[in-house]
Amino acid sequence: MHRIGYVLSDGFQLLAIATQAVFEYANIVAGTPFYEVACYAPGGGEVRASTGVAVVARPLTSVTQADTWIVSGVGDPLTEPSPVEAVKFLRRAGRHARRIASICTGSFVLAEAGLLDGRRATTHWAYARAMQEGHPGIHVESDRIFIVDGPIWTSAGMTAGLDLALAMVEKDLGDEVARSVAHKLVMQQRRSGGQSQHSEMLDLAPKSDRIQQALAYARANLMRPLSVEELAEVASLSPRQFSRVFTAETGLPPAKAVEGLRLEAARLMIEQSRHSLDVVARESGFRDRRHLREVFVRHFGVPPQATRRGARSSD
Repeated sequence: MHRIGYVLSDGFQLLAIATQAVFEYANIVAGTPFYEVACYAPGGGEVRASTGVAVVARPLTSVTQADTWIVSGVGDPLTEPSPVEAVKFLRRAGRHARRIASICTGSFVLAEAGLLDGRRATTHWAYARAMQEGHPGIHVESDRIFIVDGPIWTSAGMTAGLDLALAMVEKDLGDEVARSVAHKLVMQQRRSGGQSQHSEMLDLAPKSDRIQQALAYARANLMRPLSVEELAEVASLSPRQFSRVFTAETGLPPAKAVEGLRLEAARLMIEQSRHSLDVVARESGFRDRRHLREVFVRHFGVPPQATRRGARSSD
């Protein structure tokens, strides 16, 4: 049996313990109670999430041993310091546990415990700079869903914890079990650790249905040239009206927004597939691999090959 202990503190993010469903369904799919999950907290007893929901946790002092420790984040690690008892406990646990993980800003607790020194790590994108400045010995990668560096696993914010938990299941029980768990939990896409935290569609956030429809059409037809006239027709607007409304709602002109969608599609293919760059360029609507590389470097600061290497080393 693989024992998993969740380390919680007052103000923890409720989504952190939602990841326990991944291990629950892994047991169901595997047909055996492979995982045993329990919650712990400094002092034990009732621990309240940031929403006010209370969870009864065992005291850390009662712990004998666990194979995996998962540390939950809190609302704001810059104003809510890491619990001293949890930090001391994790320093000791780091010498014995098979792996230690953090969800969202739980990485700050691992950092305080010295477990991230000299390692690659990630956290919620909004706190990545603060972590890097406060802990210069950590190589913080702010645009990763999760990172595995030896026995230390760190994830980005909120739902990224589900991806981290699913990756643990894949590591422990294999790809087939992980796929089945993802299907049962209606996780439509199993995200790799190297995948970006950001979504171009979410960043654009158009307000009107017409512009949303045009963006959805663009995303589904990236192989096409996608002129302003074509997108305007989808939105039932004149090209001039469309350009004006589109820019007002998204903050970008149509051509720039489409380029962002192409880059996002290309980056996902580069991170998650073994397709050649020629295929990636064609599928995402770039003229050729040279054009893809030129735009990719201008936007991300690194060539496509470096992104692919980084994604593979994170998995």
